[in-house]
Amino acid sequence: MPWLPADFAHPTRVPLDAEHHLRPIRESDVDVDYPAVMGSQERLWSLYGEKWGWPPADMTHEHDRVDLARHEREQDAHESFNYALFNADETELYGCVYIDPVEDPGRTADAQISWWVVDDRVGTDLERALDAFVPKWIAEVWPFIDPHYGI
Repeated sequence: MPWLPADFAHPTRVPLDAEHHLRPIRESDVDVDYPAVMGSQERLWSLYGEKWGWPPADMTHEHDRVDLARHEREQDAHESFNYALFNADETELYGCVYIDPVEDPGRTADAQISWWVVDDRVGTDLERALDAFVPKWIAEVWPFIDPHYGI
């Protein structure tokens, strides 16, 4: 059974509020993604490091570019999705939302959803808005019956 229906079209731009939106990340976003990730590297490693080995402390701009290119290919193939959280003119990246198939054979969920914001947005209205938005968006737009939230 495929992970997503063959006719499912993933959203390409998703408004969060008047000043922020989500869209699938691209290789060309490396110049805003790299400082966002590395500026929050220690906290992101505490969230994702054990399972994904990401982001390593020695990640380079080029490693990030390669990783974003992989995400872009996977999105085009509907294998997994990485939505970046941007300001209106996309000059700042404030976090990401990951939508992945479940890799743990012990889980019955049909998707694994996680997200983060950069360190300086933790505890802010932006983080609270994203926390409230993601489960609602997944339930309303994505074809999952039993998504798992978290890593």
